[in-house]
Amino acid sequence: MPKSTAILLAGGSGNRMQGQVEDKVLAALGSRAVIAHSVQAFADSKQIAALVLVCRDEEQQSAIRSAIESLVNLPETTFALGGAERQDSVWAGLKAAPSDTEIALIHDCARPCVTPEAIRESIAKVVEFGAACLARPVSDTIKSADSYDGAYLPTTVDRSKLWAMETPQSFRFEMIRSAYETVISTGQRITDDLSAIEDIDQPVAFVSNGQPNPKLTTPDDLPYLEYLLAKRS
Repeated sequence: MPKSTAILLAGGSGNRMQGQVEDKVLAALGSRAVIAHSVQAFADSKQIAALVLVCRDEEQQSAIRSAIESLVNLPETTFALGGAERQDSVWAGLKAAPSDTEIALIHDCARPCVTPEAIRESIAKVVEFGAACLARPVSDTIKSADSYDGAYLPTTVDRSKLWAMETPQSFRFEMIRSAYETVISTGQRITDDLSAIEDIDQPVAFVSNGQPNPKLTTPDDLPYLEYLLAKRS
């Protein structure tokens, strides 16, 4: 089995939480902090050799240590301090990964509903294709819209080709490390990890998630996430 490292991003600003929680990945969700659900899912997959938790600062790092100390069967765990932009934090995580890492799974800890099954399937798809992403096909009708005199001129977009990206996004380690080295050296700003490899014609397996995997963005998301986790239990 290839050595897989999970890079968990925890340092987002959480501006859209409207100040109702001090740190969204440390907010209470059931009996655990938000971040603890993701950490335990990766541990429970039993295919992760190492975890790298990328934090905003040393104060958050200390709080996260406390939030996960009671979790069981954790793999080797290290911490890294992120940067001002998402790509800086991913790069810090990649540099902190063990040198013998073969597969990197990059996950946003604001998605606490990730499952061990999805993690295992992601690793299997990377072995087969080189890259994989948890994703869901878009089911809504989507329009592109040009402004027109206070209204819009809409055009229907073919949704059969549209997928909403989730995390983890997973890659052969040397490929994603090289891609991020280019991103950092050229000063690019990217919002997800697949963007780093779009120029190299790398096929990506989309892993259609069997369970909802929404992102914690606003305070109203917390009851829904708690419902999903309770239902699964």
